[in-house]
Amino acid sequence: MTATAARKPLDGLRVIDCATFIAGPFCATQLAEFGAEVIKVELPGSGDPVRKFGSKTECGETLVWLSEGRNKKSITLDLRKPEGAELLKQLVEKSDVLVENFQPGTLEKWGLGWDVLKARNPRLVMVRISAYGQTGPYSPKPGFGRIANAFGGISFLAGFPDRPPVTPGSATLPDYMAGIYGALGAMFALRALDQTGEGQVVDIGLYEPIFRILDELAPAFDKFGFVRQRMGPGTVNVVPHSHYPTKDNRWVAIACTNDKIFSRLADVMGREDVAGDGIYGTLAKREAARAEVDQFVADWTAQRDRDDIVDLCARGEVPCGPVYAIDEIFDDPQYAARENIKEISDPRIGTLKVPNVVPRLTATPGGIDHLGPSLGQDNQNVFETLLGLDAAEIGRLREKNVI
Repeated sequence: MTATAARKPLDGLRVIDCATFIAGPFCATQLAEFGAEVIKVELPGSGDPVRKFGSKTECGETLVWLSEGRNKKSITLDLRKPEGAELLKQLVEKSDVLVENFQPGTLEKWGLGWDVLKARNPRLVMVRISAYGQTGPYSPKPGFGRIANAFGGISFLAGFPDRPPVTPGSATLPDYMAGIYGALGAMFALRALDQTGEGQVVDIGLYEPIFRILDELAPAFDKFGFVRQRMGPGTVNVVPHSHYPTKDNRWVAIACTNDKIFSRLADVMGREDVAGDGIYGTLAKREAARAEVDQFVADWTAQRDRDDIVDLCARGEVPCGPVYAIDEIFDDPQYAARENIKEISDPRIGTLKVPNVVPRLTATPGGIDHLGPSLGQDNQNVFETLLGLDAAEIGRLREKNVI
């Protein structure tokens, strides 16, 4: 997928990104990828802390910022100062969406709460992402992705039964998921705006997207009192459905979600006798002998190289894939064919390969126009062109460190 001159679906939409780190900014980034003009508001002198979070590059910005700050304009504005707050209100009057992820009450303390902003622009959609949401007894508490993973219920499930819970892949998983839900919520609210003419708040607690994806965890507890425990790489309700070692010291993922697929795997393994009427032929039989079944598959995979197993399973129509590290992802032809990794040129660092845009639209695709901008590089353009401030006023605000 490449950025094209074709119209993008969000062309004409203006978004104010007042958020920091990943959750709120990622929401705004997705809108920017599909054509929205995103103006990122950052604290003068320091900017979004994510500029210093992660691997630093020769231009002084981190890889996290360069990748996730893509397609945005950057202005500096101290919202804690009355003049800065007033400038934000003026921006809100000319914008469609505002994204923030401060602790609840922070914007209100600065005179920038929902009621104030809505009065300046009744059509505003305000995306608010916080640790626990805007309501409830925990709403004032701070939190980050790790806390959301834990509170949301996924950390308890990550790891082996006899060991402590571990990070489920990434501590930032809730941030990215909250950003996705934030962008989705903004789209819902903008659609409602077309129908009602009224803006509204999209309110997301960082833990809520995590809780939402835990398949039957909640209804299974409600119905049966079942508290799922850690299962390592295994999966509740189905087996074999795990990661298995290979002869070349790698791993494959195999997923048999029903008896038919297990029968195909048994054929691939040359052990048709265990399927059908055999000892592992039904899910109930396999569940009763979970450890035995997993060992049965592991003994087979351990005698073969990973790529051979993947090929054999593909021919047998058994869902199977390599457990990839990032270097293998960079070499994979599927990633290349789908252009999932995009090389972007930047005058500050040359080129950088970053994850490409998701989802893929065939007629009006999104794209990456540029990496995360330098701090305040769009001050002149936004304050002068959009808000109509003259050079003298911009200089005065800069002298007072408002911008």
